[in-house]
Amino acid sequence: MDIRHLGVLQALVYADVFDFPLTLPEVHRYAVGVRLSLNEVAEILHPSSSLAPFVHRDGDFFMLAGRAELVEHRRQRAAASQRLWQRALLYARVLAVLPFVRMVALTGALAVDNADAHDDMDFFIVTEPGFLWLCRALVIALVRIAATQGDTLCPNYFLTTAALELDDHSLFTAHELAQMVPLAGMDVYTHMRRLNAWTFAFLPNAEGPPRRAPLFAASRLTRWGEAVLRSPVGRWLEQWERRRKIRQFSRQGRGIPEVHFSEHHCKGHFSQHGHRAMHRFEQRWADVAQALGVQIERTG
Repeated sequence: MDIRHLGVLQALVYADVFDFPLTLPEVHRYAVGVRLSLNEVAEILHPSSSLAPFVHRDGDFFMLAGRAELVEHRRQRAAASQRLWQRALLYARVLAVLPFVRMVALTGALAVDNADAHDDMDFFIVTEPGFLWLCRALVIALVRIAATQGDTLCPNYFLTTAALELDDHSLFTAHELAQMVPLAGMDVYTHMRRLNAWTFAFLPNAEGPPRRAPLFAASRLTRWGEAVLRSPVGRWLEQWERRRKIRQFSRQGRGIPEVHFSEHHCKGHFSQHGHRAMHRFEQRWADVAQALGVQIERTG
């Protein structure tokens, strides 16, 4: 089978791991390892294509054959996501004005409108070097305030602008970068995508953000807060908080490859979601490839 067909089919298999049917533009954006035009993707998904036995179409949505129930599943989650988005934007506006925040992006299920009503709001936050842990402490204060309102914020990935090159070169991480929606710090987002150009080997059509969203900015109060916290007391607090939390988190995350804590990193993926997602993808792709009668290679 043509490698272009396989790349399109892999997009559907990966989305199937998350019970998520794709629209035509989404299949195009997330086709794996092949650069295609939207028209080429439409031709590959045409009922006369060799992929037809493996693909089901329902209106605007494409999914693996036998998974027609995912359409209603997506519609329900899209409605829930719309409500969560309004809350997420409110919190993103606050995050953007916290001292030393340089980028805020929404990630996870909500970023692609695949969230349930009570799902977490996952945020990826980039900070100024030298103040990551102090900034994180301020973010956690917001997390606790949000919890009193019945909202669950999950800021489980912090980086500084000195550590934007990611070392986990997998399809999962490529998806996380391609799916994240920047809500503050577009210049940092653009620089990060450029520094992680390896992602285009996995998803060559996934350039730029996946959707347009409001962009929030720091305020004059933000700069005043930063000026105060750049004092010797503020720097001492940063070092104290960094040592304290790295010691605590390192004990919790011992032996888990998806956690990383340092002066420039706070990656608290204790649940190993990425590893589990890739394992499910590899299993499903192996089943599909066997049905196709093609030899497969690991996608990373």
